[in-house]
This record gives sequence, structure tokens and C-alpha cells, in this order.
Amino acid sequence: MTEVSATPVPSRRERLRAQTVEEIRSIALRLLAEGGPDAISLRAIAREMGMTAGAIYGYYATRDDLITTLIAEVYGDLVDTAEAARDRVPAADPAGRVIAWGETVRGWALAHPAGFRLIYGDPVLGYQPPPGGPAAEAEGRACSGLVGLVEAAWPTAAPLQSAGSVAWSDFDEGLVTHVRQEFPSLPPHALALSLRMWGRMHGLVALEIYGHLRPQSQDPAKLYRAEMLDLVRSLGL
Repeated sequence: MTEVSATPVPSRRERLRAQTVEEIRSIALRLLAEGGPDAISLRAIAREMGMTAGAIYGYYATRDDLITTLIAEVYGDLVDTAEAARDRVPAADPAGRVIAWGETVRGWALAHPAGFRLIYGDPVLGYQPPPGGPAAEAEGRACSGLVGLVEAAWPTAAPLQSAGSVAWSDFDEGLVTHVRQEFPSLPPHALALSLRMWGRMHGLVALEIYGHLRPQSQDPAKLYRAEMLDLVRSLGL
């Protein structure tokens, strides 16, 4: 007896729409890579696709909708890549997982400099993000990934933290809620450490992506590796 699949087969109209949406995104990402965030224009995309500007608005009501989609996809790809690199290192090696996350972020940024700038740097002129931000899901995963690295290191890192007063009220309320729900055993000092670790991972990357580091260093990769090794030492790992 032949088993009939319960999954509906997309209609020809649905397949064509999906193909068109993918082509719009592909062109937008290329425009981003070639000219930066401000180069993304629905009219420019429509011209390349041989469509009228009015027709393309049937797929994205506004340029902001398209920008939001791109940010979410680009940020999601970065987090996917970092998580995969981390998970290739055994959980019993927290230092290796920290280094894998950091060096993967750098490698991804060098391969996708326009994407890095879209997420972390250049504001898109006139862009109004939706409530909660354009990439809340990816941002939450990135946060969980970084705090998870700190949680694994916390037994050795905790005694090395400064004795200064740190309270949950020092941080954004939404961030605190997220961290306390996912990592209930961690104190506010651990969140502070997570943010400092994020700064150390991203600082040299941002300088390199924006062209400020290369004139000063003949080997940015070596410099970044040294920073990551110093970071894990500072965690007592």
C-alpha cells in the first residue's frame, strides 16, 4: 500500500514566489557587499530583476522590511557558524570553546565584512527597526552562547573577578531576564564578565574590518590569537 504524504506540495505560484524572494535577497546581499547598507534599494533590485518598483512591493512592503530580513538572516548565519565551531570542541575544554567562538567570529567577519558592518556598525540611513529589534532570535542566541562560555569557565573565573560591586540593576532589564532564566545559578558578576569578554572578542575584529588595524599590524590573525589566549588565561583556564 502506497503511503500518501501529509505534507502539501507547494503550488507553482508558491514556488515562483519563493524563488523571487530568494533572488531579491541574493541581489540585496550583493548590493550590501558592493556598496554597504545604503546601497540596498528596492528600486535598484527591481531594475536588476526586470520588475517594476510596484511589483517588488508585493514581496516586501518597504525597504525596512527587507533590511530587517537581511539583518536577521546575516546575524543568524554568524551565530550558526559560531555555535557550530564551539560545538566541535568538547565541553570538557572550555578554553578551547572560547577560542573557537572568538576566532570563528573573526573568520566570519573577514569573509562577510559588509554583513558584520550591517549587524554591528554602519546604521542604514532612514532605517526604522521593528519593536524588539531586527534580529531578536539571533541576538538572544548570541547572548546565550557567550554567557554559556562564561558559565563553563565560572568555577575558575569567579575567584579572579574584581571585588567591585555589581548588581543586576546595572544591566538592561530584558537582558537580565534572559540570563537569569537560562543561567539561574550565575551572579551578576558573570554577566559583567560576559559583556567584557564580548568586547575583547569584537574589539580587534571591528578595528580590522574598518581598516584601522592593518596599518598597525602585519599579522592581525596572530594578534587576535594572542588576545584570545590572554582572555582564557584571565578566566583561569
